Amino acid sequence: MFWTDQKARETLHQIFDAAVESASPQRAALENLPDKPKGRCIVVGAGKASAAMAAALDSAWPDVDVSGVVVTRYGHAVPAGRIRIIEASHPVPDAMSETAAAGVLQAVRGLTPEDLVVALVSGGGSALLVAPAGDMTLADKQNVNRALLASGATITEMNAVRKHLSRIKGGRLGLAARPAKVVTLVISDVPGDDPASIASGPTIADESTIDEVRGIISRYKIVLPDTARAVLDSGGETPKPADLASDVRIIAAPSLALDSAAKTAANAGLQTLVLGDAIEGEARELGTVMAGIALSAKIKGLPLRGPAVLLSGGEGTVSIGCEPAGRGGRNTEFLLGLAVALKGHAGIWAIAGDTDGIDGTEDAAGAVVTPDTLERGRKKGLDARAYLASHDSYSFFDEIGDLVKTGPTLTNVNDIRAILIV
Repeated sequence: MFWTDQKARETLHQIFDAAVESASPQRAALENLPDKPKGRCIVVGAGKASAAMAAALDSAWPDVDVSGVVVTRYGHAVPAGRIRIIEASHPVPDAMSETAAAGVLQAVRGLTPEDLVVALVSGGGSALLVAPAGDMTLADKQNVNRALLASGATITEMNAVRKHLSRIKGGRLGLAARPAKVVTLVISDVPGDDPASIASGPTIADESTIDEVRGIISRYKIVLPDTARAVLDSGGETPKPADLASDVRIIAAPSLALDSAAKTAANAGLQTLVLGDAIEGEARELGTVMAGIALSAKIKGLPLRGPAVLLSGGEGTVSIGCEPAGRGGRNTEFLLGLAVALKGHAGIWAIAGDTDGIDGTEDAAGAVVTPDTLERGRKKGLDARAYLASHDSYSFFDEIGDLVKTGPTLTNVNDIRAILIV
């Protein structure tokens, strides 16, 4: 079969779209609802997919006394009937993030054992649900978030810090909901699908410790406001597994999205190899590593022979440091690193994107790499290595017209990467 550039691009888009569709928050929520309560149902939640899940629950239970508060990212809201939807800022919180946290905590007060709390949790919730601990202000929390995002720390490490600087994260919302039963429906966006890491686990016991947090702060040389250091110095721990138990259900996850992507690739006549759903590391370096695997497959037929696709998920990091940076997220930086390492080798295409439709803070989910990516860039006077060094990958792909723009997808199961070898 002869693969044209158009056919390769269309196939990669179909693979990516299948992964996103498999994580439909409405369908996943409806398939995993608990039994209806004798008393009230209080719906709380945070994350990019949480409003869509709330709308599904409200429609499914017209005969139940349903109310609650859910916060999602700006542009991700949908009407949810009796459940109040708040929009707030991501990845750095704003005043509405604080308003949302206050509303959620108020919603779970004064409940009884016959009441049910359904917590709808998905990626992005850490920034969207903010209740600073101790004497910290919103500005302090914003500064902490910015420092974490620029540090190169993994999502799990960042969330460990956030939990210990919050009055709602790390299981504290779960404690506040007592004595009601708490059922948490989770759409995972973290490597390994640890529910305690997703949105910093507001209803789930936390196994990280203050000592571990101090180690993270030291290892990445993160500068904290004095008020945040005072919270850590006070020694107040998050609820541990012995303190808090709840019914937690992972309803969508990166592994399931990769399964769907693999089925779509197989239907297109491609051999598939899933490299894993929890691949982490510096985004540009991941690009170099994946280029090596793709070249081995293309030249030597190892670890598989084309036409084939290499699939992976997880979340890379972009370490900015103190230098000024351009525009771009972890997916476009991964792809530009991949393109530079491939050096225009024939017969290799790739797509990578965040399943929520937003790569970092940009308006693109990711981008596409083709065998002539670097050449088309050179014709426009673009030096790919220079753009990579200045963390300006978005601008590079924007200039050559290869950004992938889906708009908000209302779900989030982390990044999906597909490399096509023919």
